[in-house]
Amino acid sequence: MTTDVDIPVRAKNTVEEEPAGAGRSERLSALAQQHGALVTLIVAMTAAALSFDTFLTGNNLENMALSSAFLAVVALGMTFVIITGGIDLSVGSLFALGGVLAAWASQYGAVAALLLPLAVCGLIGLVNGLLIARSRLAPFIVTLASMLGARGILLSVTDEGSKTYLVEKGSFFAKIGQGELLGVGVPVWITVALFVLGAVVLRRTRFGQYVYAVGGNEDAAALMGAPVARTKISVYTLSGLCAGLAGALNAAWLASGVTILGSGMELEAISAVVIGGTLLTGGFGFISGSLVGVLLLKVIQNVINQIGSLDSAYQQVVSGAFLAVVVIAQTWLGRRRRVL
Repeated sequence: MTTDVDIPVRAKNTVEEEPAGAGRSERLSALAQQHGALVTLIVAMTAAALSFDTFLTGNNLENMALSSAFLAVVALGMTFVIITGGIDLSVGSLFALGGVLAAWASQYGAVAALLLPLAVCGLIGLVNGLLIARSRLAPFIVTLASMLGARGILLSVTDEGSKTYLVEKGSFFAKIGQGELLGVGVPVWITVALFVLGAVVLRRTRFGQYVYAVGGNEDAAALMGAPVARTKISVYTLSGLCAGLAGALNAAWLASGVTILGSGMELEAISAVVIGGTLLTGGFGFISGSLVGVLLLKVIQNVINQIGSLDSAYQQVVSGAFLAVVVIAQTWLGRRRRVL
C-alpha cells in the first residue's frame, strides 16, 4: 500500500526519468516475492521424487495432504492477522483445546462436536481482538496470555491431561475426519474450500481491502474511513475460529482429543505464512501463498523422514534456517522495490 507521500512522487516520474529496465526489475522483484515459494516447492518436490521412490506414492502423498490440512486451516486465519500487521501466538493452544472439546462434545452428535470448539475458540479470538483493538495492547502480549489461558482450560477439562476423550467409531463426526471423497480425505476438501473462500474474501470484498489498508498504514486507513478496530477484532476472531475448526477436524481424524498436540503449531503457522510471501510488517500477502508455505514445510519434513538417518530435530533446524532465508529475501526484495 502506498502512502500519501509516495503518490505525488511517483506521479511526477516520466518515462525519461526512469532508468532503463527499472520497470522490469520491479516486476521481477514482485514476482519473486509472490511466487518464490511456489517455485521452491516445485523444485523441492522434483528433487524428492528423483531421490526417493516412495515420495510420489499414493500413500505418502495422501499422508502429506492430510497432515497439511490441519496446519493449513490454522495458517489461513493467521494470514489475515499478519496482513493487518498483528500476530497470534494462541492458535496452537486453541488447536489442542478445540480438539479436546470436539471429542468430548461428539457424544452429543457431530453438530455439537463442531459448534462447541468454534464457539469457545472464536470467543477467545474475539477477546484477543477486543484487547488489541480497543485497549491498544500489544498483540504479542495479549495472544501469549491467551495461549497460556487456553492451555490452562485444556488441562482443567482433561483433569491435568489424565483424561482422553474418544470419538465413537463409525459416527458421522468420525467420518468427517476419516472419510474420503474421490479418493481424497474429507479434511483436505474442507481445507481447499476454506482457502478458496478466504481468497475471495481477501481479494474481492471490502473487508479484504480493509485488512490490507490496516496493515499498510493504520493511520491512513482510519483517515480513509476504514473501521480499523472492527477489522482487527474480526481477524483475531477468524483466527480463533480457524484454530478451533482445525482442532475439531484433527480430533475427528484421530478419533480422540489429544492434549499434547498443538505445541509449537503457532510458530509453524507463522512460518508457513511468511514463507508464502506475506510480510510480517503487514500490508502485503495472499492466501494461496500461505497454502504453498504449508506444503513446502511438509515436503521438507517428509524428505527428512525419507532419509531416515536424520533425527526429527533436523526438521526444526531446516525449517528455521529456511524461514530466516525467506525473511532476509523478503526484506531485500521489499527494499529493492521501494528504490525502483
